[in-house]
Amino acid sequence: MQTNYDIVIIGGGPAGLSFACSMMGTNVRVLVVEKSNLEAISKPTYDGREIALTHLSLRILKKLGVWALIDQNEVSLLKEAKVFDGDSTSLLNFKSEGSGVEALGYLVPNYQLRQALYQRVLQADNITVITDTSVENVDYCGVHSKVIFADETTVEAKLVIAADSRFSNIRRKMGIPSIMKDFSKVMIVTKMKHEKSHQNTALECFDYGQTLALLPMIGNESSVVLTVAANKSQALIEMSEEDFNAKMTKDFRGELGQLTQVGERHFYPLVGVHAQTFIANRFALIGDAAVGMHPVTAHGFNLGLRGQDILATLVQEALMQGQDIGAQPLLNLFERKHIHLTKIMFFGTNGIVALFTNDAPMVKQIRRFVLNLAERFPPIKHLITQHLTESSKGAFPALKKRLGK
Repeated sequence: MQTNYDIVIIGGGPAGLSFACSMMGTNVRVLVVEKSNLEAISKPTYDGREIALTHLSLRILKKLGVWALIDQNEVSLLKEAKVFDGDSTSLLNFKSEGSGVEALGYLVPNYQLRQALYQRVLQADNITVITDTSVENVDYCGVHSKVIFADETTVEAKLVIAADSRFSNIRRKMGIPSIMKDFSKVMIVTKMKHEKSHQNTALECFDYGQTLALLPMIGNESSVVLTVAANKSQALIEMSEEDFNAKMTKDFRGELGQLTQVGERHFYPLVGVHAQTFIANRFALIGDAAVGMHPVTAHGFNLGLRGQDILATLVQEALMQGQDIGAQPLLNLFERKHIHLTKIMFFGTNGIVALFTNDAPMVKQIRRFVLNLAERFPPIKHLITQHLTESSKGAFPALKKRLGK
């Protein structure tokens, strides 16, 4: 392995590999450092997670040449989304029909995205990936930074990028504080078959004591996501398939008929993280290392993809102008372009979680009012649709028409 690179990316997950893909076709030398083994990133297995891509994310993946490497037979269009509140009649319904887009989003298995990103990186001559290796520290040395590995070997880089998860060790070692929100909840995910067609409709049920979501997959299968308090999760993880099937059929109010588990149950503790700054000297955070979202708004992957695209665009512009790709003005601009939106998304999502998972009588009344207002006032509904889909077309034409503009 050579000892000098232009960019070192710590973390070979979706965010890190996306940024590496963004550097294809440039004259920069990129090193991706991943602590897990080669098989884990080259042949990722199904982990129960379905990623809801926005239109912006789809455009970025097409630009990177990644979308063509994804098995389109596993991509499901999300054409409608329904949000329910407990046992009340309150309902918020979003539809792609009449909004100017073919779908609200595109559901893709997480492992498919990771596999496609790795395959795309392999096509590059300027990108090196090393696995089974961890970074111990990063030292700023003025015109470059020194990346120190656990075995004490070092490499130099003009820019170091951390994409090593929401629990980023290198973020802490760089002196970047973060806000961490432990929701004390566990997300249980599994694939289930159902008797009735899902009609490409996602369901989000804020039941009392739990949150239940259904993401439509190909055919009569869906990804079912059950979120419960941590102290109740183990019983559900260990529940027999027969009892679990009966519970899911009942909890979805029979809307899809009998539900039958066809995949393993996966579980993930829910912890949200937001770094207080995304940069240091010749150093930047992207992906979950910058902001790790609660999955209720399905924007975690999309924010990570957007963030790396902003940084990559600035780096490419600097390269064309012969400027330093690790210079502080560039990093400052990256942070200004990205951190404001992530704060809105992070704290806004946490607010939604607080509102829709609090079963106090007064809070129940407030959220029913919020749902009814959004459902019955088209301008609000269209703005939410535009925000969720990140579509350049989205609901703006319809909204302007309704507002008489």
